[in-house]
Amino acid sequence: MDSISGLALGFGNALTFANLAWALLGCFLGTAVGVLPGIGPALTIALLLPITFSVSATGAFILFCGVFYGAMYGGSTTSILLNTPGESGSIITALEGAKMARNGRAGPALATSAIGSFVAGTVGTLGIAFLGPIIVEWALVLGPAEYFALMVLCFVTVSAVLGASALRGLTSLAFGLMLGLVGVDLQTGQPRLTFGVPELLDGVNVVLVAVALFAVGEALYMAWHHHAGKHEVLEVGRLMMSKEDWKRSFWPWLRGAAIGFPFGVLPAGGTEMPTMLSYFAERKLVKAKHRGEFGTTGAIEGVAGPEAANNAAAAGVLVPMLTLGLPTSATAAIMLSAFQSYGINPGPLLFTQQAELVWTLIASLFIANVMLVVLNLPLVGLWVRILKIPLPQLYGGILVFATIGTYGISNSVIDLVILYTLGVIAMFMRRFDFPVAPVVIGMILGPMAEQALRQALTISQGNWSVFITRPGSAIILALAVAALAGPRLYGAIARKA
Repeated sequence: MDSISGLALGFGNALTFANLAWALLGCFLGTAVGVLPGIGPALTIALLLPITFSVSATGAFILFCGVFYGAMYGGSTTSILLNTPGESGSIITALEGAKMARNGRAGPALATSAIGSFVAGTVGTLGIAFLGPIIVEWALVLGPAEYFALMVLCFVTVSAVLGASALRGLTSLAFGLMLGLVGVDLQTGQPRLTFGVPELLDGVNVVLVAVALFAVGEALYMAWHHHAGKHEVLEVGRLMMSKEDWKRSFWPWLRGAAIGFPFGVLPAGGTEMPTMLSYFAERKLVKAKHRGEFGTTGAIEGVAGPEAANNAAAAGVLVPMLTLGLPTSATAAIMLSAFQSYGINPGPLLFTQQAELVWTLIASLFIANVMLVVLNLPLVGLWVRILKIPLPQLYGGILVFATIGTYGISNSVIDLVILYTLGVIAMFMRRFDFPVAPVVIGMILGPMAEQALRQALTISQGNWSVFITRPGSAIILALAVAALAGPRLYGAIARKA
């Protein structure tokens, strides 16, 4: 099915009342959690997973993607009005956005970030629609050896980029791989790491791990480090952008989208690098008469470009997740676990086996972009009020929802023990700066990598050289080695110089 036909099918399904309602709910929840510092889309989707099992797969994923896109929109509100980025991708927005707010221009800053997010989200979703099938055609020629190499590359890049150090990231990844090994080995039928507990024979539930790491761990960590001080929320003022603001924002929106999307598609491209590149590009390209606004009164280009890059990168993350089954961010990892909980395996065959689901999801992303502009601009006063929710009540509610949702999955007390044990571990991981995203990625991709490894060795009759004699596998593994060793070698050479 070509992209045009797929989008026609998708819009036909997405424009039903039920699916529009799921998209609206997801956008509303996503914007709300994006506004709250520290409450990201990964945590929200993890909390929603246990209570959406009775919902159709299409409705659930429209909801999750609405949350994902909405959180990218809402993150700018905190950065501009509080100078407190809730997400790493909003750090650069705070540089100029907070200065604009202090100088009475919070309204135009919020407006350009919302419209820039719409432009970039639309560009990114077009990229998913037209680039996805091309990647699928390429992926169908890959064998088990290439898939194993791809997963190794994903392991290395995600662990190296998401952590404060590669060692911490790889340690978190190893913990996730260990959790993925729990249960009965599908080939030998032998139990692994179950310690005589019958409930562990089916393995540790991915949803349970996601809720423990992102919801319980975050709530316990915030309770440990909570300070009672209040933030001053600046007044929004008039939202309208002047004609000059529109002229100054238009090209930064397009440049930011063009910079951000490729970084989202790359394994562990992230949102930090494209937002930084967009910011420095706008500083260089801005007209001389406005250059003095950077770092002083706040330049609108420094908000428009990075916000567009942030949202385009977020859209790009969905490309490898849907086409290759490779999550390159924490939120993508949670969404991949949601697919698996519905018995759906993202990858090259997803576009043929679940064509209706995929194209309905992509069409819903276009609809969500329109909804988010409508929600963000008129309801900005509501989002400002959300910022005033006391943290103890907020995180107390998160713990209650996490406990009820987890117990509802299997009605097992063992699951609650595992939930809070992993939650305490996640709290200490945050305390000592160990990233939690590689744990989920390792747990999900670990069994898949093991299966690909065994298949490759079975086909080659146990010959390990298959991973370096096949050109595709050898190139991907070389990229993984370069991603792990390259920055260290460069740093060592720079220090010596």
